[in-house]
Amino acid sequence: MRIVKVSATPMSAVVPEDKRHRTDLGTRVKTDATLIRVETDNGLIGMGAALGTPPIVAAIVGHELAPECVGEDPMFSERIYEKMYNGSRSRPALERGVTQADESRRRGVIMHAIAGVDIAIWDVKSQALGIPLYQALGAARNSIRGYASGGWAPGDKAEAELAGYAAKGFTAVKMRVVGDDGFSIAKCVHRVKAARRGLGPDVELMVDAHGSLEVGTAIKLAKELEPYDIAWFEEPVTPDDHAGQAEVRRSTTIPIASGEREFTRFDFQDLLERRALDIAQPDVARAGGMTEIRRIAALTSTYGARLAPHAWGSGVLFAASMHAAMAAPNCHLLEVTQGYMPMMWELFNESFDIRSTGIVHAPDRPGLGFTLRPEALDRFRYVDGPEFEF
Repeated sequence: MRIVKVSATPMSAVVPEDKRHRTDLGTRVKTDATLIRVETDNGLIGMGAALGTPPIVAAIVGHELAPECVGEDPMFSERIYEKMYNGSRSRPALERGVTQADESRRRGVIMHAIAGVDIAIWDVKSQALGIPLYQALGAARNSIRGYASGGWAPGDKAEAELAGYAAKGFTAVKMRVVGDDGFSIAKCVHRVKAARRGLGPDVELMVDAHGSLEVGTAIKLAKELEPYDIAWFEEPVTPDDHAGQAEVRRSTTIPIASGEREFTRFDFQDLLERRALDIAQPDVARAGGMTEIRRIAALTSTYGARLAPHAWGSGVLFAASMHAAMAAPNCHLLEVTQGYMPMMWELFNESFDIRSTGIVHAPDRPGLGFTLRPEALDRFRYVDGPEFEF
């Protein structure tokens, strides 16, 4: 079996005005993704998806990564990943057994593209094996608890919003530190208090700062939130400040979660060595695809950290995150978005199996286990412009 074609298609889903919400990132007006397909000479087609500006990702896939993949056997997924990651140094890297990453490929949009291609290769590989992708990775389970991820409502409205997630059956929910009414410590505490009131004592509640706070403010906020039994405080400071995050962690009894904006196992190694997190949240579309997220899961487990993959974007990325969660023994939760995301829920012919108890069940079909709706590429045609407005 050989790869004969690697292609990338930019996609967008516009958010109607009545479905928009505002956070520290701005008001989301659309969601972008790049669909990546890997085709083989025996007719199998694998799907992946990438984050980043779609036309740029597509150009990288077409001009840099596709030539390195065409002609390769997708069963050699580790070899192909190393070729993409090490670039022109891939041959000596593999011969000597020493990573020699190309300086342009270690981080950023090129790693987004590498991750997307890697997901598609694992899809093809597990289809060829005739088993679901998570089993090809090495299954730890076939279902996992999901948590409802949303929480933008201002003030006392947070009570009904978060209670609504629990009413769907979720036993864990997440809200944003910054709501539609902006941020202050007092506003955040007010919203968290309202959310806890709506949830009662038995539903886990997490808060996410999107890396928007400075260290001192994050520490002060964490102290204020401790009485509300917070399951984790996510991205309290910028991901560029691992030392600052470690300082926040030392200051509070609330577990610290982060990692959605980190690249490769090397970023996570630094976080772990600094004792800067309790829950690792790699994004399969940013951290390096299925190949690298498996390495990250193993690395985090050696430090006693749990895994809760960041899962936000298209249906392809949620499917890939689901398989990663089913394969990692130290994974305990999977993110399930509550935002307006038609490219997640309406991309495939098949539905995700998320039951009334909030439990996510793995598909039993080979590969990712999902197929594109025939109208998907037309419906989600790429729209130029930023995803957020301020």
